[in-house]
Amino acid sequence: MRYRTLGPTGLRVSELFLGATSFTARWGPGDPDEYQRMLGTYADVGGNVIDTALAYEESEEVVGALLTGQRDRFVLSTKYTAARDPADPNAAGNHRKNLRLSLETSLRRLRTDHIDLYWVQVWDRHTPVEETMRALDDAVRAGKILYTGFSNAPAWLVARANTLSEWRGWTPFAGIQVPYNLLDRDIERELLPMAHALGLSVAAWRPIAQGALAGLATRPLSPREQTVVSTVQAVAVELNATPAQVAIAWILARSRAIHPIIAATSADQLAESLGSTEVRLPEEAVTRLTAATDFTAGYPADFIAVGEHDPWLYGDTAPLVDPPRAAWPA
Repeated sequence: MRYRTLGPTGLRVSELFLGATSFTARWGPGDPDEYQRMLGTYADVGGNVIDTALAYEESEEVVGALLTGQRDRFVLSTKYTAARDPADPNAAGNHRKNLRLSLETSLRRLRTDHIDLYWVQVWDRHTPVEETMRALDDAVRAGKILYTGFSNAPAWLVARANTLSEWRGWTPFAGIQVPYNLLDRDIERELLPMAHALGLSVAAWRPIAQGALAGLATRPLSPREQTVVSTVQAVAVELNATPAQVAIAWILARSRAIHPIIAATSADQLAESLGSTEVRLPEEAVTRLTAATDFTAGYPADFIAVGEHDPWLYGDTAPLVDPPRAAWPA
């Protein structure tokens, strides 16, 4: 396992994050011993980021118990926004009241006095982003949060929030958390270019598309999706790897900013996914996998990209100019 710094910060985070959504009876094995084996499997290869959320049922309590005696060894990541009490309109959202009470709840469940990486779980359009950023900064200044991130929000909002933070001396978001895999590449339109431009880390959930890319689809696949899955399987055979490993390795090959969040229901399944860091995809394989999705960024990205090499627009030297250092794709 290799490490990268979290966004523009100095915090070292492993290239794969461990998702704790399966540390529940509903979505996982419901076995404390298996949870311990899963954490040990992840730690043994150098993984150091555990990602959970207030909304993941008993996951925070399970993670808190597992980390007893080794809390500082890990980068602890959790989220707020979702309702704590379905009957209370102020027990959900990104406003200051819910942030404070959600944070205190998570600290208690996780048995810790601070959260290393605290995520806003989804954009709450009723709460001004200024209120959220100031409330998060207050929690940082109080020592209850070290770093922050935004999940499930449009690129323009993340950029606005960080610009406001820069102007006002607040703590900016260090990363975004979004779905990304060979079947779901929507973030390449706006979110991924924004993250590259602002130097943010990208935590990618559903890296194997809920099992579909591993050959374990839980729903009928479209012809396009079947083509992608078949290509993943063919590359896996060529490289003596598993389809899940190839799907995750493709994400790692796309950008150093991206950290796939690996969720599993057993230590053996987790070990298989962690093996993706040892898979080196040839450039030809990356190209073939990327082309199989038949994805286009659309307007304005495609229009701008074509125009950058158009002598009519930028002169005869346009084709000789390299892309900007922070541009996506590199």
